Amino acid sequence: MSSIQPGCLWVVATPIGHRDDFSARAIETLRNVAVIAAEDTRHSRPLLLHYNIATPLMALHEHNERDAVDAIVRRLLGGESVALISDAGTPLISDPGFRLVRAARAAHIRCVPVPGACAAIAALSVAGLPSDRFVFEGFLPPKAAARRSRLQELAGDARTLIFYESSHRVADSLADMRDIFGAEREAVLARELTKLFETVLSESLAELAARVVADTDQQRGEHVILVAGRGDEVDERLAEGQRIFAILREELPPAKAAKLAASISGAPRKALYGSGE
Repeated sequence: MSSIQPGCLWVVATPIGHRDDFSARAIETLRNVAVIAAEDTRHSRPLLLHYNIATPLMALHEHNERDAVDAIVRRLLGGESVALISDAGTPLISDPGFRLVRAARAAHIRCVPVPGACAAIAALSVAGLPSDRFVFEGFLPPKAAARRSRLQELAGDARTLIFYESSHRVADSLADMRDIFGAEREAVLARELTKLFETVLSESLAELAARVVADTDQQRGEHVILVAGRGDEVDERLAEGQRIFAILREELPPAKAAKLAASISGAPRKALYGSGE
C-alpha cells in the first residue's frame, strides 16, 4: 500500500550522476504521487523510465515557475499529491522550486523532503577542507567585473566557500579566485562527481588555475569549487592592504585608494575602505 499522503508536496532528490544513488524511498514516492513537477521533463524522463516510474510529468523551470506554481498549489489544495524534482540532486539548491515551496507552505500544505544527493555536500565530504562551518555561494556572476566584486566581498570569510561553476567559466573563475583570495589559498576542484570521469583535485588556487588551463579535460562537465576560508595569511594581506591604503589615500579618493590597495595586496576592498573611516 502506498504511504503517499494526499495534498502533500514531496521534494525529492535525484542522482547527480550515478543512477544507483537513487533511494528506494524516492523511487516509491515518484511512482505514487499524482504528478511530478520536473525542471526539464526531457532530461528527467530517461531516469524515470529506467526505474519504471510512469507518473505524469509537468514542467517547472525558471521561465514558467511563477505561472506553474498557482496551478500546482490548486492541485495540492484539491487533494492531489505532487513531487518536485530538479535535473539532478536536491531541488532548490541552485535549481528552481523556491517559489513553489514557499507558496505551498503559505497555503498550509505539508512539504516533505525526500533527501538524497547534493553535489555541494558530496564535494565537501571528500575535499579535506574544514567542514564545521561552510557557506554555499552557488554560481558566481557570469560577467567578470561582477564576479570579481563578489569574490572581493568573500575574501575575508573564515568559512569554507563552496561554488558551482560551468565548464566554460571554470578557468576564469579559478584565475579570479587566485588573484583575489591569494595564490597559496588551499582549494579543491570536484568535477563530474559520481560519474565516469570524476576527479577531485586538491591544490593551491595558483596550481589549480594553471592545471585547468593546461588540461582542457578538466574544463569539461560540472564543477564544484571549494576554497579554504580566511586564515592567518589573509590577516597578513589585510594588514599589508591597510598599509598601502593609508599611503594611497593621501593622494587619492578613499574609494579609488581602496580599490588599488586591494588589487595590490589581495585584501578585501570593503575591509580596506572601512578601515579608513
